[in-house]
This record gives sequence, structure tokens and C-alpha cells, in this order.
Amino acid sequence: MTGLLVAACGLLGLAVGSFLNVVVWRVPRGESVVHPPSACPRCGHPIRPRDNVPVLSWLLLRGRCRDCGAPISARYPLVELGTAVAFLAVAWFTGPGWVLPALLYLAAISVALTLIDVDVHRLPDAIVLPSYPVALGLLALASADPGGTADWAALVRAAAGGAAMYTAYLVIRLIHPAGMGFGDVKLAGVLGLYLGWYGWGALAVGFFAGFLVGGVVGIALLAAGRAGRRTAIPYGPWMLVGAWIGVVAGPALAGWYVGLL
Repeated sequence: MTGLLVAACGLLGLAVGSFLNVVVWRVPRGESVVHPPSACPRCGHPIRPRDNVPVLSWLLLRGRCRDCGAPISARYPLVELGTAVAFLAVAWFTGPGWVLPALLYLAAISVALTLIDVDVHRLPDAIVLPSYPVALGLLALASADPGGTADWAALVRAAAGGAAMYTAYLVIRLIHPAGMGFGDVKLAGVLGLYLGWYGWGALAVGFFAGFLVGGVVGIALLAAGRAGRRTAIPYGPWMLVGAWIGVVAGPALAGWYVGLL
């Protein structure tokens, strides 16, 4: 059962990754993600359905447009593959359960927001704000656990975690506006929902892990000469990495730390 679930989630990830390529390109530009259909940016010819199969079509076309021969960036199949791997990992981590849809949604927006923040240094409201009701609804389903034992305390904890992380990031933003965008503040609330659902230990680890990973990456870029003291480095990706660390290993890490005390 778990093997079939993991395989199905991997296939779903390929399809979602194909859609995320559209999201990453169009959302920062304020364009619709459903209309018009995808087309070659050079010749404008609409992409045929048979040329829109994730990864496979790019390989068969040898990375070029069927109509004009313009090169198609390898980023497209890589995003599709990356999303598939992320969905596989999530399914393997959580197994069958009602929390799976919530984590798959988090994986999808993690891919989209990471790429957008790297590209344009923004975390669009069009993705972040709808994530509040979507995440709450999916986490409510996980807390209800149809056919199992409901855990409404987890949902209350999720709401508290979202409020706590939003408030903490807002305070940091007010104290040091140059160091953090308001998009980071809004994303913090979404991540806090997930971390709070998993527990206070996950929330603490996820919160601090984002700063730790971001700081290490920033120092590495400075040391490698890839960034200067005034270089704007997107922080959203490291918030997301920190949140996933909190979800996957937060309770265990928090328990280990408390044990040391």
C-alpha cells in the first residue's frame, strides 16, 4: 500500500511540477495561470498536448521547440522532476494518512515560492495569502482524522503557531526593515501553522533552523565572493528549508536538546 502511494504521489508530482513551471513564470508578472494556453515564447505557437508530457516531451524534443527549434530551458524538466521527488519524499515520510494532502500542498508551494524568490526576490501574495485558508482546511482534515481518532488540540496549536511565527517575524521586520521583506512575514504565518500542528518542539526548531540555514548560506556566499555585504539574498527559501527541518526532525531534535538540559 505504501509503495503504491509513494509511486502515485511521484506521478502526481510530475503533473504538479509541470503546472508550477507556469505558476513560477506567470504569477510574478501578474498573468493568469490558466489562460492563455502555454506557447513557445519565441514563435508563439501553442504547445501541443503531446509536447506537454512532463520530462518525457522535453527529452523527445531534445530540448527544442517542435515548430521553430528554439531551445527549451532544462529548468522545466528539472522542476518537474524536483517536484516529483519532493512528493515521493513526503509520501514516504508520512505514509497513508490525512496529513498527506497538507504536506503535499506545502511541498508544492515550497517549490514555487523558492524559485520565484530566487528569480525576482518576492513572495507573491497570490500564492502566500490563499495558503492560509488552504493550509488550515487541510490541517483541519488531518486533525479530524476520519475513521481514526480526532486531535483538535493539534489544530488549535497550529493556529497558535501561525500567530506566533507571524508576530515574531513582524517584530523583526519592524526592528530591522532592511533585513526582511513583508512577504517573509506573511509566509512565516503559513509555516507556523504547519510547525504548530506538529508540536511546540517542531515550531521552535523550524523557527530557528530558518535563521541558521540562511546565515550559513549567507556566510558561504560571502566567503566564496558570490555576494557582498549589500547583496540582497532571498530569505524565503531558507525559511522553507527551516520549516521542513522542523516538520521532519523538529520533535526529535527538541527532545534531544531538552534531554541535554
